Amino acid sequence: MTSGEGRWKDKPPPMRAWKGRARTRQGRSAEQDRAAGGHELRYVELGDGRRACASIELKVYAKTRRIRAYLRWSDKGKSPAVYVGEVDCDTRAENLAAAWQAVKDKGLLGAPSSSPIEASWASTPAVRQVMKGNRSRDTVPERRLRSAIHALGLRYRVARRPVAELRRTADLVFSKAKVAVFVDGCYWHGCPEATHYRPSQKNSDFWRQKITTNQQRDRETSRLLCEAGWTVIRVWEHEDVYAAAARIAEVVRGASYQPVSRSPVR
Repeated sequence: MTSGEGRWKDKPPPMRAWKGRARTRQGRSAEQDRAAGGHELRYVELGDGRRACASIELKVYAKTRRIRAYLRWSDKGKSPAVYVGEVDCDTRAENLAAAWQAVKDKGLLGAPSSSPIEASWASTPAVRQVMKGNRSRDTVPERRLRSAIHALGLRYRVARRPVAELRRTADLVFSKAKVAVFVDGCYWHGCPEATHYRPSQKNSDFWRQKITTNQQRDRETSRLLCEAGWTVIRVWEHEDVYAAAARIAEVVRGASYQPVSRSPVR
């Protein structure tokens, strides 16, 4: 989150920075899902075991010419709201993403929880396997990183298998340099920083095992790709996107001139 100080002093923020375009309920929900990093990361705890799916509302105040973000949800016919802070990015998508990150940083969300259907799925080994393979793509952190890397003049392939016969898909692939980049979500991959990963209190055994399995798969993926001659770079979703892009560019460009370490790089 940013203070917004110094921006839009002489005129209101442009509409593209705050006003939504989605006209349908499904479109608005999809927009919020992308900004939050997934639908399961939009829930607030209401107490008594109840939860509600929340959304970010952006408002412009004429006197200050600043964009304020509010977290809203529905509870028994009412629509509570919590002020999150000010945002000052150039687009609505970026401002929504910044607001959701602030919501996570403030600890306003509950841990991801399964719906009744998902809970019944998770009770069987077969469905656990399905959920294990259900990986999202084109998340906000991924798109931001791609944009930053593209601005550095590098080109890449998106959501590709570095090794055709190995059923592992990287978020970014630099084929010539043989560099595979993975953008890991802090919750689903068990970020070591306590402020970015809060263990679930509901169905804790199931979620603990799921995240442990994800981590084991991450390590195996890195090992297999390294053994195949690839350099693996892993980026946490909370990392500074520009610093991560610069780190990746250094490895990719260096690979064109000299051998690089074939071990996972964080």
